[in-house]
Amino acid sequence: MAAGSAGTAAFPPSAANVRRVAPGRYGGMAAGSYAYDGDLRDLPREMPWHSHDLHQLEYAFEGVVMVETAAARYRLPPRQAVWIPAGLAHKSTFAQARTVSVFFEPSLVHDRSGRARVLPVEPVLREMMIYALRWRIDRTSSDPLADGYFETLAHLVSDSLRYELPFFLPTSTDPLITAVMHYTDDHLDTVDLQQVCEAVRISERTLRRRFRASTGMTWRQYTLHSRMLHAMTMIVDQDATITSVATSVGFDSASAFSRAFQGYTGRTPTAFRQEKGDSEIA
Repeated sequence: MAAGSAGTAAFPPSAANVRRVAPGRYGGMAAGSYAYDGDLRDLPREMPWHSHDLHQLEYAFEGVVMVETAAARYRLPPRQAVWIPAGLAHKSTFAQARTVSVFFEPSLVHDRSGRARVLPVEPVLREMMIYALRWRIDRTSSDPLADGYFETLAHLVSDSLRYELPFFLPTSTDPLITAVMHYTDDHLDTVDLQQVCEAVRISERTLRRRFRASTGMTWRQYTLHSRMLHAMTMIVDQDATITSVATSVGFDSASAFSRAFQGYTGRTPTAFRQEKGDSEIA
């Protein structure tokens, strides 16, 4: 199965079987940071279903981060962040990724939505997350400077929650629709409706009806979203041409791909690539 594609179990286990991670309890800190440096030679690293007692904001410097919840699958390209509220069951996959996370006690960032979100990261927020690495979440003591710093950072994060990006795909509890999404994600370069119907042994009429009922979108809408999300994570590879990315996700021409990409992200593929830069964790 390709990393980031729909799995056979698109929903978390029962609450009793979800591992609870309590990063804030090591030293009793209200906020703190954590850096993850994946080995570029590693296969994708998948963490099991779990939840945190703290809110988490995770920013990707390199590679791809994928987060799955009961409601959606988020594919995070570099220079974007994923917000995971406290108590939300999720599993994460890291594909050659380097990230920084900041954890907050729920009292610092008020979010009752109970859902993950992909957020744009303005330069000031990015730099503050990097600087926050001087205060790890597992430290044993704090100080007024750290407390004030994280309170300010929490205000910025609270404001960022208003600017959610639609960079996610739905999940489904219907095994047939999960299989459809799985097959679609793994064959973006060539997939069409007839092909996927033959693969899962279902009529086009039934697929259309059950897919919309299960996900709230048509199969064609899903396919476009999946193509764009996969393209976003491929396009930051400086060695990949725009044409090769377009072909990999099923477009016949670079111009058609560029129009679709700009309509989805608000930026041309070239502009999106240039924004990546070469970020380093301090």
